[in-house]
Order: sequence, then C-alpha cells, then structure tokens
Amino acid sequence: MTFPTASPRSAPPASEIIAPVALAAAALLDQCASLIQSADARCYCGESATIRGGTLGKHVRHVLDHFRAALDAADDPSVEIDYDHRERNVPMETDRAAALDSIRELRDRLAAVTPAMVDRPVRVRVMITGDGAEAALGSTLGRELAFAAHHAVHHHAMMGAIAAEFGVRTHPEFGKAPSTINFDRSGQ
Repeated sequence: MTFPTASPRSAPPASEIIAPVALAAAALLDQCASLIQSADARCYCGESATIRGGTLGKHVRHVLDHFRAALDAADDPSVEIDYDHRERNVPMETDRAAALDSIRELRDRLAAVTPAMVDRPVRVRVMITGDGAEAALGSTLGRELAFAAHHAVHHHAMMGAIAAEFGVRTHPEFGKAPSTINFDRSGQ
C-alpha cells in the first residue's frame, strides 16, 4: 500500500491544530478504550484481590472524571475545576459500552483544545485533608490536562494489575510514565 505524499496545500499537522497535551491525553484515552475492549464483563466489573475495592470500571470512571473536570473549564472558563466532588456508581463503572461512549465524547472535546487555549487561566478546587478542607488554586488549562494525563497513567498501572488478575494482558508500556518509557528507550 502506498500513502499520498504531502503537498503544499496539505492540512497542518495535528500538533499545530490540537494542543500536544490534548493529543497525549487522547492517546491515553485510546489505551484505556483498548483495555476496555479486551476485557469481558467479568473482568471489567470484577473486584481486585490485590487492590481492595478496585475494579477496572471504577478506575476507568475515576480517570474519565478527571479529564471531564478539566475539559469543563475548557468549555467555560468560569467553571472551577473540582476533581474531588464527582458522581460514583454511574453506568460506566459496570457498562463497558457506556465507558467507551464517554471516552469518545472526551476525545471529541480534546480535539477542540488548541495550542492557544493551554495557557488559559483556570481555577482549581482541591480537597487537602480528610475532614474536607479545601483550597482554591490558580492554574492553566494545559497544566490541568497534563495533570489529568499523569493521573491517568497512575491509574492505568493499577488497571493493568487488575486486568492481569483476570488473565487479560496489557501492552508492556501500559501504565508506565512517559519519563520511564523515554529512559528505557534511551538505553542508559
């Protein structure tokens, strides 16, 4: 199969239209979708013996909640990002199709994040103690998308461990931090 060569009238590369941090987030969502598709319902909803109370579905919902919170501020800069107050026991925790639909919706929203948007100021509310004390902080949309992506990698590692308990194999780089992948590839 041959591929067409670029001409001067070709569309600009995606990284000039979509912010690189949004492209990275979309790639993580694609990895998550691949895992969901390879897991049957028993694996998706089954409680981990190692990670107490954890299921693939609960970790998927948690990861998607963080991307959704950041993207809500992309859609409306007056929205305060809140990672701690979120819905639980929602369909995507037990319904793989609902989770995949949510991933598609988030990917569409990420495709609208331009490089110019990443420096947009946002406000973030975070719970800082177990008694519910909160702090409001300044940040940028790009920083919060990077946080959601980093957070997703951490949860992907746990999802990989849960999947392994149910006999589902993941790619060797699934759940590995980009810096670790980069170091491993450098041969140092």
